[in-house]
Amino acid sequence: MEDLGHEVLVAGDFGEAIVHLVAPLPIDLLFVDMRMNDQPFGGYEVANRAIILQPHVKVLYTSGTPLTADMPNKFVRGGQFLPKPYSPEQLGSAIGQLLGPPPYP
Repeated sequence: MEDLGHEVLVAGDFGEAIVHLVAPLPIDLLFVDMRMNDQPFGGYEVANRAIILQPHVKVLYTSGTPLTADMPNKFVRGGQFLPKPYSPEQLGSAIGQLLGPPPYP
């Protein structure tokens, strides 16, 4: 994402993600794995909390597990899915669909 010109904040778990989300810096996009191994909270929970803390945030979900019919029902409003593995071009396209064309604010 940095190679695509984005400032990136990294969170290794739910708690680290919340620290970023409660900070005064607005976050435009949350890129989250739907299944966070060995974590009590997964990507769905992070996204649900994110839109409460930063209502404007867009969510891009990813997973190595194929998308099933019930998964989009759990996505926050406007959330999109990018299956693993993905190329930098596919990531850039998915971000562009959510945020619009560069330059980003």
